[in-house]
Amino acid sequence: MPLLECVVVETSPSVDSAVIWLHGLGADGHDFQPIVESLALPDELGVRFIFPHSPIRPVTINGGMEMRAWYDILEMSIERKVDMENIKESCSQINELVDAQIALGIPSERIVLAGFSQGGVIAYQLGLNIKEKIAGIMALSTYLVEGDSVVEAKDSINGETPILIHHGTMDPVVPPSLGDLARETLLSKSYPVTLKNYSMPHSVCPEQISDISNWLKALLVR
Repeated sequence: MPLLECVVVETSPSVDSAVIWLHGLGADGHDFQPIVESLALPDELGVRFIFPHSPIRPVTINGGMEMRAWYDILEMSIERKVDMENIKESCSQINELVDAQIALGIPSERIVLAGFSQGGVIAYQLGLNIKEKIAGIMALSTYLVEGDSVVEAKDSINGETPILIHHGTMDPVVPPSLGDLARETLLSKSYPVTLKNYSMPHSVCPEQISDISNWLKALLVR
């Protein structure tokens, strides 16, 4: 299977870390591209941002309309009934991107998996199950699927990997309660989790971008 097409932005001519950032339903890799400049990361940090385009597939809750989606959403419920086969397929595709960065000389321990909404589901799912140790997981306005199947931190290579959860208090798409539930589930399994809520809908805000910048700088500093 060929690698997914991606938008790539580098903050320095010399990179030694990577952030693989996954877009939400119906968007594409260009959606979060402008955020790189807003993060104002120092040149010496040397981060390669990779924004992949998800495949185009029919989405049941949107009347079967074809759009970019990491997986099919089967019904609009608090449980978020989703197509796990699609999720596993997308995780495999993003794992290939991780492998590609490792092959380019970026250690897995300096690779962050990030995602917004649907993309965050994949970041969670892969980050908690990947065989390599990664730098961090950033879950924005998203939720955790099959939380009961998440292994205990002591049994995971990423059991000590920082997990950042951001959510909007006025989110009409992914209720804030799902961000809270993800935090509670992960804490119950002893993962290091930070949750911060913002007065916003299903989006990002300037205060949040500043917080993401500070988190990445702390995480990736040498």
